[in-house]
Amino acid sequence: MEYILAVLLLSLLGTAHVMGFDFVKKHSPTYLAQFCLAMTVIRLVLVGTLAGIVILLKENREDAMMFAIIYLIMYATTVVISLWLRH
Repeated sequence: MEYILAVLLLSLLGTAHVMGFDFVKKHSPTYLAQFCLAMTVIRLVLVGTLAGIVILLKENREDAMMFAIIYLIMYATTVVISLWLRH
């Protein structure tokens, strides 16, 4: 269940970044740096919050650590793909 939620959240964040980047680039390109910084902060807060909640709720520490590692790898992949698509 937590993996489905993680994939859904990362897909949503990646889509928001790509669509938002296009929107800001079209309407106000001078604010691209601020947009990228804001999206980075939003991503980090949401990813950290979800990882923390899942780790705290899991009873098995090994499963929690495995989830955190997989989740961070998925997060890094999402960041690389979204940056590759738009920069």
